[in-house]
Parts: sequence; C-alpha cells; structure tokens
Amino acid sequence: MDDINVLHHRCLLNLRRRIRDIGDGRPAQERYMRLQKDGDTLSYQGNSEEVGCYVAGHPLSKGNCYFEVTIVDTGVRGTIAVGLVPKFYRLDHQPGWLPYSVAYHADNGKLYNGNPVGQQFGPKCAQGDRIGCGIHSENIEAGFTTVFFTKNGKEVGSVEVPVSAEGLFPAVGMHSMGEEVKVDLQAEWLLDEDDSMMMVDSHEDEWARLFDVRVSGTAAGRIKEGGGLHKVEMLLKLLEYVGKGKSITDVGLAQARQPLTTRCHYYELEIVDAGEKCYIALGLARRDYPRNRHPGWSRGSVAYHADDGKIFHGSGVGDAFGPRCFKGDIMGCGIMFPRDYILDGEGDVDDWDRLEVRPGHAGVQNFLYLNDEEEEEEEEDGEEIEQGQEGRKVTVFFTRNGKLMGRREMAVPPGGLYPTVGMLSSGEKVKVDLHPLSG
Repeated sequence: MDDINVLHHRCLLNLRRRIRDIGDGRPAQERYMRLQKDGDTLSYQGNSEEVGCYVAGHPLSKGNCYFEVTIVDTGVRGTIAVGLVPKFYRLDHQPGWLPYSVAYHADNGKLYNGNPVGQQFGPKCAQGDRIGCGIHSENIEAGFTTVFFTKNGKEVGSVEVPVSAEGLFPAVGMHSMGEEVKVDLQAEWLLDEDDSMMMVDSHEDEWARLFDVRVSGTAAGRIKEGGGLHKVEMLLKLLEYVGKGKSITDVGLAQARQPLTTRCHYYELEIVDAGEKCYIALGLARRDYPRNRHPGWSRGSVAYHADDGKIFHGSGVGDAFGPRCFKGDIMGCGIMFPRDYILDGEGDVDDWDRLEVRPGHAGVQNFLYLNDEEEEEEEEDGEEIEQGQEGRKVTVFFTRNGKLMGRREMAVPPGGLYPTVGMLSSGEKVKVDLHPLSG
C-alpha cells in the first residue's frame, strides 16, 4: 500500500508540474523532420525527393504576430516555403499544401492556401532575401484571420484563412539538397524612417472625426511600403455604424486625419455588411464637413453612394453614375492631380506614370497626373467653394472592384480633400484601406 501511495503521489506531482509549466508559458515542443536545427538555423537533410518541414512550438498570437525567415542558401532548387500551419501538421508536406495551412513559396513566388496547386502571388526569392509572415490578430476569436507575407520588409500580399482552436504555427518547408535558412520567431516589422507619414499606434489615430461610427476590430497590419516613423498602420480598419438610422440626420461619418495628396491619392473600402439599406457612401469632403450630412450632400464634397449607384456632388440630388454596390464589393476614390499641382505643405511630387488600383483586381490603371484632354466634367451650379487660390481644381475618380466608374471635376477647398465615409442604416460595416497603392 505504501508503494502505491508513493506512486500516486509522484503522479500527482508530475501532473502539477506539467500544469505549472504550461501556465508559465515555457517553450512547447517544436517539431521537424528531414531538417537539421542548429540554434536558429535550419538546413535540409533529405534526398531532394522528400519534403522536410519545421513547425514552431507556439502559434502566432496578438503579442507575437509576425516572424521572418532569411534564406542562407537556396540549394539545388530553392524550394523553400514559409507560412502557417495547424499544430499537428504533417511534416512530409510543404506548408500550404494541406487544408488549414498557407505559405509563400520562394522558388516560384506562388501562394499555396490549403492546396498543392499554387496561385501567382509575388516575386521569387533568392539567397539573402527575407520572407516574413504575420497575422492581423484581432479576428482570431472569430475563427479567421488575415495572413500577410513580406519580402525584405515590404508587403507582398495577404489572404484570409480559417483558424483552428490551437491557432496557426510558424512553419518552414524545404525540398532540395543544400537549402538553409535562419528563422527569427521574434521578428518585428518596423520600417526605416524615410517618409512623411505619421506614426499610427491605435485604431482611431488615422481618423480625425468619428460620429456614430466606431472602429470595431481592425486588421492590424504593418505599412506596406514607404517607410515612416516606425510605421505600424491599420491597413484594413473595420468601421461600424452605431447610429439610430431613423432619419436622414442620423448619418454616421468617418473622416480621415490626412487629405489625399500627390503621394497618397487614392483609398478604398470593402462592404463587409450592407446592413438594412446599404446607405454607404464613399467620397471626399472638406475638413469642416457637417457631421450629419452624407458625403456628397453638402458643398465641398463629392461621393459615390452604394445604395443607388449615384454620384452626389455638393447637392442632395444625385446623378446616375454607376452600378449599385453590395456586400463584398470594393469601392475606391482618388484624385487625378494636374502635373504641376503641389498641395500646401506637401513635399516634392513623385513622378509616377501609372499605378494599378490593387493587384488581383481586374484593373483600372489610374494615372496620378491629369492630362489636359481628360478635363471632361463641368462643375455643378452652386458647388463652387471659396478658395485661397484661383484655379485649384482636380479630377476626382471612383472605382468599383478595380474598374473605373467615372470622374468629376471639383475645386479643392483650403486644407485639401479628406477621405470621408458615410453610413446611415443599422448593421453597416466596411473595411477601409487608406493606402492601397503603397505596396
């Protein structure tokens, strides 16, 4: 009996020790096969016919949402994959090949998202390149998250993926002799200070004015390109209407802190939930725009309205403009600046010839500068705004799912034209990307 009691006591001690170790957050067991691990270096040890795979001991989380892999040697084929997988992922498969995994493959630049057939995604990667992978962590509790990938600190793209209860674990796959990488599971994505954009470290900081609209869970991602003061930016802010929605004065308004400029001349929103009526408007407005007026209804504003496809330009009466927009549609708004245009306080103009709205959308090719022959629309009567300078006019354009819907010329009020979003019915939610062209 004494021996049995001693054994039972030891079992209880071991169980308590395991529980304590888990509570203390001690490193979980990482797994790998056909790879040699020496500190933070992984090297392939197979025969080039079988996959070798490494899976980290801990999933990405809100406190640790990004990691990087540096390619030390591409070996024979450079078949190196970096991504996220479930906890018990099979180690004889490349990350991204099996369900609930996703990975960026260095040899062909393709994204594999739970499928052995990849999709073209980004550039190929070579020796010395850094491949990063991170998550926009606020949606984990909802069972999905947005996974993004970087190359040498610049975002390549992102994809929405489901998340299992255990989370998504950093993974590296290799498949040819001589391949070697270094893994940094504590990497942070901070860019150099070389641009004029301001630091953003909270959900609301990019929005100067929020009335009956709240930021309710942002896809918190790092800035895609252009540097900036440790520029951590909320790329896809989820704006949610929280007003009464009973009358036309119950408008919910969100206005950005910075106006559009020749450096940042375009923004987009995606309709996540159309709500009861889809009274969603995207446009530009003066800084002191009335809080209870939809964008486009009052002077110094222009907007494309999702519910009826009309454009409103300083008037409560809209004109037929484009198709209606629904859940999942992406609406865009930008400015075509005259070639010699310089906004007050803005630095030298970047001489870009042509920019695409968004990789992956059938695309509108947006010209940053307006050619003389493109001045088409006449300004509506009564829309004129008092200006500090004469002749400061630009052409505002709108897109739907990457296709140009049309243009409208308007005068620029003092201080510029600010991205402004309006909503007016219960349940409306949109994602806003204020810098879609910076990647």
